[in-house]
Amino acid sequence: MTNIPILKAGDKVSIISTARKVEPEEMKAAVGLLSGWGLRVVVPEGLYAAENQFAGSDSHRARMLQEALDDSGIRAIFCARGGYGTVRIIDRIDFSRFAESPKWIVGYSDVTVLHSHIHRHFGLPTLHATMPIHMSAAPNADTETLHDVLFGKKIDYSWEPHALDRAGEAEGVVVGGNLSILYSLCGSPSAIDTKGKILLIEDLDEYLYHIDRMMRNLDRCGMLEGLAGLIVGGMTDMHDNKVPFGSTAEEIVSEVVSRYGFPVAFHAPFGHTVGANLALPLGTKIRLSVSHLKKSRIFAS
Repeated sequence: MTNIPILKAGDKVSIISTARKVEPEEMKAAVGLLSGWGLRVVVPEGLYAAENQFAGSDSHRARMLQEALDDSGIRAIFCARGGYGTVRIIDRIDFSRFAESPKWIVGYSDVTVLHSHIHRHFGLPTLHATMPIHMSAAPNADTETLHDVLFGKKIDYSWEPHALDRAGEAEGVVVGGNLSILYSLCGSPSAIDTKGKILLIEDLDEYLYHIDRMMRNLDRCGMLEGLAGLIVGGMTDMHDNKVPFGSTAEEIVSEVVSRYGFPVAFHAPFGHTVGANLALPLGTKIRLSVSHLKKSRIFAS
C-alpha cells in the first residue's frame, strides 16, 4: 500500500488503548493470533491501566500512543478496543515522526478519530479493521482480511445488492468510518475533507432520529456534496422511540443523499458485526461498482 510498509514475519507490532480499558484475559486471543502470523507483539507497560471507564488517564493513554508512534521498530499499532476516549487525547499527539516513517494504525469505531485526523493532516493510509477485543483463535473474514491487507494483498470485496442501492461506478480515495464520530468531528481540526472521495459510514446502538440528525448535519456541513460515492456499512442494533420515527437507518441515509447523483451501496461488510467487518485501507484509492442486477463490489484501484 502507498506509503505504508508491508508487514513480514518478525516485525514488531504494538497493542495500545486510546479509549476504554481492557483486561489481560481479553487480549490473549489477539496476542496469540498476531504471534501466529509471525509478528512480535509488544504489550506496553500500562496497557491494563484503568481510570473509571478509560484505559488510564488521558495523559497515560496519550503517552502509550505517542511512544508507539515514535518507535521506528513498531510497524503497526492495533487499538485494543473502541468505546469513547480518543478525542480526549488527539490534540496531545505529535505525529511528526509518524509522518516521516508511517505505519499501520488499525481499528474502527472510536478509532475513527485517528483515521480522520491523519487523513486530513497527512494524507496517509490507515486501516479500518477489527480490533484485539474482537479477535479469536477461530478464523473469520475479519481477521483473514486483516492479515491479507497487512501482508500486502490488495482488497477485492463484493456483497449482495440492497433495494435502496443507487447504481453507478466510482473511483476515489476511501475515507470515513463511524458516523457518530464523523458527526462529532464536524468543524474541528480533525474533520475530513470528503470532496471527490468515496465515503464509508457505519454505526451501532443509535436512535433512528439521531441517525437522521447526524446525516443532515453532514449534509449541511458540505460533507456529502461532491462525493464520488457512498458505502453504507452496518447500521447495527438501531433503536426507536415509542412514537416511531417511521424510517429505517438505511431509508434515512437514502433520503438525505437523494438529491445527489453518486452511487450508493448499502449493507457493506464493514462495521460492528463480528465476521462482517472486513479490513479496509482508508486513505487509498478504490473503485466502487453498484448494480441492482449483481453484487456491489469494491477493489483496489
